[in-house]
Amino acid sequence: MAGSARLYRHAYTRTAIALHWLAGILILCGFALGLWMVDLPIAPRTLRLYGYHKWIGITVFLLALIRLAWRAASPAPVPLPMPEWQQRAAAVAHHLLYALMLAIPLSGWLYSSATGVQVVYLGLFPLPDLVPKDKALASVLKALHATLNFTLLALIILHAGAALKHHFVDRDGVLVRMLPFLSSPERESSP
Repeated sequence: MAGSARLYRHAYTRTAIALHWLAGILILCGFALGLWMVDLPIAPRTLRLYGYHKWIGITVFLLALIRLAWRAASPAPVPLPMPEWQQRAAAVAHHLLYALMLAIPLSGWLYSSATGVQVVYLGLFPLPDLVPKDKALASVLKALHATLNFTLLALIILHAGAALKHHFVDRDGVLVRMLPFLSSPERESSP
């Protein structure tokens, strides 16, 4: 019983878990779609894919805002015991993840504005252009958008790798906090 009470103090809420995984799935889908669509010839189907990519990006932006609001209203659980440098590294990584979840969609929206193509969220809500049409600026923003996306991909790989290391090497229950259906290696080794 004491082990489950201790794990509860360290567990994320169902809302936090749902927001985490929804954002993660959308980010990976948006990234994969972005990689695939850039080499397609311009055609009606390609333009629809660009629209879907933008919808995913704006949704990730909105989810990041919701996650930040949720975090402000519902503080993160007590950290699991680990070296201080790992706690600091995790905090920096999480701050960067949030920053990129906001910056990447914003850079894509700016890029669309600079190309003269308005973003229409879900095909229903036209968003204002953030900058005037400008070919040179569009080129810079395209490169920035790609760089930020690959930075996010590297950070996600690092984040997932750290979670797997904690689960399989440290056996400390860090991954179980975001995947509660997993059994904790710590609990498996306890009598």
